[in-house]
Amino acid sequence: MGEINAIFSRRLKQARTMARLSLRELSEAIGNKVSYNALSKYEKGEMMPGGEVLAAIAAALKQPADFFFRAFCVELVNINFRKRMKLAASEEESIVEKARDFFERYTEIEQLLGCAIKYKPPFDTKRVVSDLASAEEMANELRQKHWKLGTDPLPNIHELLELHGIKVHEAQTNDEAFDGFSGMANDQPVVVIASWLDKNLPRKRMTEVHELAHVILKIPDSIQGRDLERLINRFAGALLLPKESFVDMFGKNRQMIALGELIQIKAYFGVSIMAIMKRAEQLQLISPAVYKRFCIFANNQKWREVGEPGDEKYRGDESHGRFRQIVFRAVAEGSISSSRGAAYLKIGLDEFRGEFQQIFS
Repeated sequence: MGEINAIFSRRLKQARTMARLSLRELSEAIGNKVSYNALSKYEKGEMMPGGEVLAAIAAALKQPADFFFRAFCVELVNINFRKRMKLAASEEESIVEKARDFFERYTEIEQLLGCAIKYKPPFDTKRVVSDLASAEEMANELRQKHWKLGTDPLPNIHELLELHGIKVHEAQTNDEAFDGFSGMANDQPVVVIASWLDKNLPRKRMTEVHELAHVILKIPDSIQGRDLERLINRFAGALLLPKESFVDMFGKNRQMIALGELIQIKAYFGVSIMAIMKRAEQLQLISPAVYKRFCIFANNQKWREVGEPGDEKYRGDESHGRFRQIVFRAVAEGSISSSRGAAYLKIGLDEFRGEFQQIFS
């Protein structure tokens, strides 16, 4: 198999997986210009399509023609999915391949400009988190010692991760069976978050911190299931709701808590009421009995199904435009053409030029 054939075969399979099409469905999508068997041979690198067929394949898979010949590749490994329900295999594979495509484009443009942010593990790689106390300790240490975050609320977790060398991709999916996953792309940690979480930013922030925990904490393989979730939840709660400032706001030895004050705390920290009350129990600001009564109340109100009150009160931002910014920079500096910049961003050339608008040279 020649190098061009090998690249094309890999890209064809990737694009088809992103589109969630079988070979037979792809054949139908291109008007049966070539058979299922011919497409199979393309994917195996045994044949190459002519120009007309390539154009039809590119159009059906919604990819520019040069996508199929892009040599740069990112190995996406150690994938750790966070799934709440059964996620269809085709959807999972599509999400992974779209993430790989994004991280390839992101990493390639970074290398072109020499502006990659190197990830530096905040903790000794031999340090193990095996209990709740150590999870709490490491969250506090990350805030105070390593990332110098103080005790204020975290304004933008997406941006925070990016600035510390952890690339974040927002997967465009409405499938609520998927929240996010973490992994390694060319030896650098990456996080993928579902776009549907944008309708609930407190939940999105908690998911981002969960994935961060999977990236930076070394947890023994023997800890699984609920025990693993407890450790991750403790780290996430301690990072989002640092003890000192949370205790000051929530108070000690609480027996009665008004919903209105919980909504205000939620708006301040950008964390759900469920997480706030769990954190209060962890820090013994409320008794287990008070927490149990709260859980019964929340269950009766069907918060898990219909959503809890106060989501609209949090007005934070969980987006970050670094990838887009460095693509514009590459075009402005003449490192790549406008058409290449549009291809990196996967938008039309006219749209790219409208956003680019070079104002001086």
